[in-house]
Amino acid sequence: MPEDLNSMYRVRGHVKWFDPAKGYGFVVSDDGGPDILLHVNVLRNFGQSSVADGAGIEIVTHRTDRGVQAVEVVSIDPPERADSVMLVDFAEMDPNEIAHAPLEAARVKWFDKSKGFGFANVFGRSEDVFLHIEVLRRSGLADLQPGEALAMRVIDGKRGRMAAQVLAWESALND
Repeated sequence: MPEDLNSMYRVRGHVKWFDPAKGYGFVVSDDGGPDILLHVNVLRNFGQSSVADGAGIEIVTHRTDRGVQAVEVVSIDPPERADSVMLVDFAEMDPNEIAHAPLEAARVKWFDKSKGFGFANVFGRSEDVFLHIEVLRRSGLADLQPGEALAMRVIDGKRGRMAAQVLAWESALND
């Protein structure tokens, strides 16, 4: 954390881009100004290892000699995506049914962003839960790491149990 707490301020904006492999990305403030560096460690302190491009974000920032940096993530909202594909498993479901499904605690088993899917294990259950990249994007995430803690709304899809919504564990605790 910066020593001069007077130079810290809250910013609302959106994620310009974030690359988990590089370990950083940039945020654009709604009020304009220079791009703001978002380091993966700051994102991890919020409880997630990635964030979707275009996601709304509120952060606490600090101006340094090298520019403006995020020092804390306050909140993340999924990006608004008109071009997002509706998965066939959800097309015939009532959105209220999905929204009112209970949140289940889980850990990522594996996720391959290039393939667009992976699996998680819900605590106390033996079967895997399918994770699709579009569900992650709609949830404001871009990638997942093995062992990452999640809260998921799970449905019985056409091909078995699958996540309909995925939240970082820490953000789910605050809901």
